[in-house]
Amino acid sequence: MLVVINHYSRPGFAAWWIALSISAALPMDVHWLMTSAWNHLGPLTPASRWLFPRLAQVYGFTPTPPMPPNPAETASRVQAVRQVLRVARRPGAVIGLAPEGCDQPDGILGRPPPGSGRFIRQLAKTCHPILPVGFYEDRGGLCLQFGPPFELAPAAGGSQAAQDEDASRQVMAAIARQLPERLRGVYDG
Repeated sequence: MLVVINHYSRPGFAAWWIALSISAALPMDVHWLMTSAWNHLGPLTPASRWLFPRLAQVYGFTPTPPMPPNPAETASRVQAVRQVLRVARRPGAVIGLAPEGCDQPDGILGRPPPGSGRFIRQLAKTCHPILPVGFYEDRGGLCLQFGPPFELAPAAGGSQAAQDEDASRQVMAAIARQLPERLRGVYDG
């Protein structure tokens, strides 16, 4: 199965709580993709580059270079993709990821970076169905909304960029349907 979530965060609430919450709610282990560093926190960035890969190793997650993509980290990003695809081929594998790849302003659903749709389509060949999950806060409480599992519609042809966008749109629309309207961003759900 492929678990896809929104990358909800706000000051005082970090996105890693989403992965922990979903992992606690599901009856199977989830192999999460996680950032290998925070690249926006000045003096904490070097410490996160040391700590996060070690946390990923302890929990059996795959660390990926932080977003937005840095051309100097292309080899590391390719290595992470290959590692996740190997995990995805294991019987019963459950992969978890946030297609947006980074915090979004005001917790509003954002567009995934280019290439995310192609990556999800590749994962969905072995990890299916796709389980969309919306995470948000309401009246002081944390809310997890699990949607119905689905399969990606076949690629409709066109350019690679168009196919990438189509897969991203399908996934993000499924996530948006699990969120309050105020957090759906450009996705109408």
